[in-house]
Amino acid sequence: MTDEERFGLIQSLMVMVLKPDFSSERDLRVPADVPQIAGWVKGVPRLGVPDLMLTDAGLGIANPGSGRKGDQATAFPSAQALAATFNPQLAYDTGAILGKEAKSRGFNVVLGGGINLARDPRHGRNFEYLSEDPWLSAVLIAETVKGTQDQKVMGILKHVSLNSQEINKWALNAKIDPAAHRESELLGFEIAIERSHPGALMCAYNKVNGEYACGNDILLNEQVKKAMNYKGFIMSDWKAVYHWDYALKGLDQHSGIQLDEKEWFGKPLQQALENGQFPRDRLSDMVRRILYAVYSTEIDTWRGPQAKPDLAKHLQSALEVAREGTVLLKNNKILPIPAETKRIAIIGGFSHLGMLSGGGGSSLVDPVGGFALNVPLGGNNMFASLRRLAITGPSPLSELKKQFPNTEFLTDAGENPAEAAAIAKQADLAIIFAYKTEAENHDHADLSLPWGQDQLIQAVASANPKTVVVLQTGNPVSMPWIEKTPAIIESWYSGNAGGTAIAEILAGKVNPSGRLPMTFYADVQQTPHPELPGFGTPIDTPTTIDYHEGAEIGYRWFAKTKQKPLFAFGHGLSYSQFSYSGLKLKGKDNVSAEFTVTNTSNVAGAEVPQLYLINAPDGERMRLLAFERLNLKPNESRKVKMTIDPRLLGRFDQTQKKWHLAAGQYSIAAGKASDNLLLKGQIQLNEKYFGQ
Repeated sequence: MTDEERFGLIQSLMVMVLKPDFSSERDLRVPADVPQIAGWVKGVPRLGVPDLMLTDAGLGIANPGSGRKGDQATAFPSAQALAATFNPQLAYDTGAILGKEAKSRGFNVVLGGGINLARDPRHGRNFEYLSEDPWLSAVLIAETVKGTQDQKVMGILKHVSLNSQEINKWALNAKIDPAAHRESELLGFEIAIERSHPGALMCAYNKVNGEYACGNDILLNEQVKKAMNYKGFIMSDWKAVYHWDYALKGLDQHSGIQLDEKEWFGKPLQQALENGQFPRDRLSDMVRRILYAVYSTEIDTWRGPQAKPDLAKHLQSALEVAREGTVLLKNNKILPIPAETKRIAIIGGFSHLGMLSGGGGSSLVDPVGGFALNVPLGGNNMFASLRRLAITGPSPLSELKKQFPNTEFLTDAGENPAEAAAIAKQADLAIIFAYKTEAENHDHADLSLPWGQDQLIQAVASANPKTVVVLQTGNPVSMPWIEKTPAIIESWYSGNAGGTAIAEILAGKVNPSGRLPMTFYADVQQTPHPELPGFGTPIDTPTTIDYHEGAEIGYRWFAKTKQKPLFAFGHGLSYSQFSYSGLKLKGKDNVSAEFTVTNTSNVAGAEVPQLYLINAPDGERMRLLAFERLNLKPNESRKVKMTIDPRLLGRFDQTQKKWHLAAGQYSIAAGKASDNLLLKGQIQLNEKYFGQ
């Protein structure tokens, strides 16, 4: 391979380049037949190495700026909704569909795989990530990546690491104790890498302990490539490279090179090679890693657009994610809605048009059927165009009418609380659809619902004691009206099929089974960082956030601080009831748990038993150890067997650079949620060091 070919492989070009006036134009270095996508890498045709065609795919195959006219894709529910299913099979199916829909367009690299942990409930990209827990996130994202790569399309994991704040992220220094980092987000990456072997990882914009993530030798070389034995390549995020020497520090490919001050992996790196500052062995290593990813994922075995996907079948998969991912938070015997209900008031949330679908940014998908509404929200910086209110049909109103053909529906836009309350008073039951947009490059100040919706809910619930609130959010929200509302549902951003799923659940056609993949805080005062560093400052103001909570994120933080959340991690109600019995813990080196779950009701339903560490000899702490999803018929019992990854029981010893399991007694509990543990047991373990 020539040096020209090598340097071509270690850089990706954006197809469309942003001009100073924020309009865009095509980069003429990109072949004319390459459509508008996130990035293009020149292959080596004479050696059978294909061009890399990179597409964003957080919630479906993205269409940047709708530049590919008429190109619509399946809009999946948000990553949180997928995590709320606690269903690895659905994660695999979602990944496979992303692979098929990418392949049908000739795209061979899918830039999904967001596995950053939800450290703060105000973070604008949480809807693209899965959860606050490394085990849950890793298990599900690994299945998604496997599903994609089984279609011979390369999958990735992103963003290494701590991409947990949008405010000033290009100038943000995220500080964290190295051992705590290994026990939290990096553990998620480690497990996901082991289980799915992704072709590539993407490094983050921010600094980690003082060094930019994409030029962080400790992070990329020592922790990812050496300790985790990662064999693929590491690409940068777009606009995340500041020097050619990032190639020495672990970065293998510079992405979106036109966005940075210089095309660092072009002439600057070539000059460093010529003058001996950059070793040729390292250039060869970068290329070998890219080729390993190409060949191990078999993207070299096909070229160009492949078979058209079965979009109707894919819609059914999206519907199943929406069904299983919807979480019934509260139900005071008001749901499901009786079929004989005479009059229902439907209020707010554009419920006559559709459901909120995705947030702004690289994840926005042009959905099959188009948007029912797509409104730019604007803002005060160059990324304001990413903030949009995007509504996707079918509408919950039209779907509810199918479920209740003999019911009269009253509607109100929810603009005026008094008017909405007057409508609600006339109905047997009121349903309020509330929403909150999230977007890349935007964090919220607090957890309140925007546009006066908290006041709207208060007014409607006061007028009608039978009020159901359906939330469409990408983050937890505060609920000052919680005592007045007998039923609350979190539907997340529910994609192409959200309207159908919520109508089925409200009507009782589908039994709700989602579980919270992140804790719902009562307010920001419960978070480790009540005030977000840098909030309100000009973009790119140097900012530092000290993650003093370390590995104690979400439910772990609540366990440590003894606070009571609004709704706990793992929480979710059902129209069925379940009991637990007979916890047994076994093993010394490989610990396992067994117990029985029984559906004690006359309604078939799904239960998600969860296993937690609640105490250890080297310090009290809480960790999700395992989970399973069970579909149980009325009065059916099932024995659950769970094997525990020892890293979840242990701590990372930064001095020894190994995982450490302390000798002594470990307390383990099983139950319905992190705050609803029904069975408890202890097991004695011997000390050991393992891993690296």
